[in-house]
Amino acid sequence: MKNEGFILPPLVPGTLIKRYKRFLADVILETGETITVHCPNSGSMKGCAIPGSLVFLSHSSNPKRKYEYTWELVQTPGTLIGINTQIPNAFVKQCIEKGLIPELSGYDRVTGEVKTSAHTRLDLVLEKTECLENRENQKCYVEIKNCTLVEDGMAMFPDAVTERGQKHLEELETLVSMGHRGVIFFLVQRMDAKGFRPADEIDKAYGEKLRKAFKNRVEIMVWDTVINPQAIRIGHPLPITLD
Repeated sequence: MKNEGFILPPLVPGTLIKRYKRFLADVILETGETITVHCPNSGSMKGCAIPGSLVFLSHSSNPKRKYEYTWELVQTPGTLIGINTQIPNAFVKQCIEKGLIPELSGYDRVTGEVKTSAHTRLDLVLEKTECLENRENQKCYVEIKNCTLVEDGMAMFPDAVTERGQKHLEELETLVSMGHRGVIFFLVQRMDAKGFRPADEIDKAYGEKLRKAFKNRVEIMVWDTVINPQAIRIGHPLPITLD
């Protein structure tokens, strides 16, 4: 099926001055005007928020918004990087529905933001409406993570300690033990990664829980992307190193 990609709104270029308070950044536009923009990323953004970098912003005309612009992309020496963590869920859902991820094909209903227990929601659940013998109740639960950290050609997650991410792995393990599929899906929003590994030096506990989940039949999928200022397209699966 044709890979049209996730179409981005018209973007405005600028130069990053600094990112601060996690969700804010100051940017100089080509007109010379300095503005404060919304940064839709709660991680450390290690390597993605270097002052002087070329950034691309989307604009909103919503009068209720405090900041008109949202930071979407950053240009580094080797690649464009998508930093908006609100995009991966919708993008991966779109790719699954279009059959662009073979390992997640064969399902005809994809639902987002599913409550799986009293205090946990996962990003997607995939279901088959046909009742297949011995698989009537099997669903495929997918938790999606945005990955922007790459060092020495290796994409790594997380870029900051994430207790919430650890709980998601535990929830997937529980669902697999109940007879469902469980998938942790890392979307690498950049084009310079050759492989993937957990960022043990940043969050050792997450790395340990990811390996444990994998041993308990939680599937790990890692795909890169092809990015330009007009669209983000799904790329290829990346090899995974858990050693």
